[in-house]
Amino acid sequence: MIRDRFLSTRAIHNLRDYGGYAVSGGGKVKTGLLFRSGHHAEAEEDDLATVAGLNLKHVIDLRGESERERHTCRRPTGFAAEVIYFDGETAGLAPHLEAAQGDVDAVSARSAMVDLYGALPDRVGVNWVLKRYFASLARGEGASLVHCAAGKDRTGIAVDLLHYVLGVHPDDAMEDYLLTNHSPRNEERIRHGMELMGDKYGGIDEATVRVLMGVDPEFLEAARRSVKERFGSTEAYLEQVLGVDAAKREALKAALVDV
Repeated sequence: MIRDRFLSTRAIHNLRDYGGYAVSGGGKVKTGLLFRSGHHAEAEEDDLATVAGLNLKHVIDLRGESERERHTCRRPTGFAAEVIYFDGETAGLAPHLEAAQGDVDAVSARSAMVDLYGALPDRVGVNWVLKRYFASLARGEGASLVHCAAGKDRTGIAVDLLHYVLGVHPDDAMEDYLLTNHSPRNEERIRHGMELMGDKYGGIDEATVRVLMGVDPEFLEAARRSVKERFGSTEAYLEQVLGVDAAKREALKAALVDV
């Protein structure tokens, strides 16, 4: 069931387990080890208790410095996980906000999101964090959580790449990516996004906001296609840019797949 993947929260968007998918050659990605979400800046006490219960060893924050300063994550008492982040910018703005700038409608917003996804594999800060994301998970030290601002764009690409390494079928990986559109309280999040974007950019209608606040197969396929076009193959990008060679691939599978 879709809802079974989501953890109950009040002010952390899109917190869910992205394990459990079948992998090629047999077995499944382990559950209880791999989590993803939006930022935790508005987390309530119950949310912090939920995070504490995950027993996280690593938190991978794909946001840039200015985003972290604007929305500093709250942490539960006793929080001791390693937090991995880039000391600089990973995007001018969160991709959905970057795409909202200027005179935008639903059609141009979709085009902007496709272009932004296509450019993400070339972003130095994103690649810096992704390299350490894979290295941390390969050590098999315990549970991790990867997030960005909304937990859908940079996070979606990170999770898709890990699923690829582990042997999750692309259709299943796409299914996980699209779960963002079915996250609890998503309509509330979209209404909030309309208020924020309307105040900042003006004149943005609901259809446009839904494009910017949601995910679409075309977006993720743009990133997948860009990787192949620019590096020749996904494997080449993983090895040359993110340091995921054959040995690290096997270490990730050993740590994260139940045979």
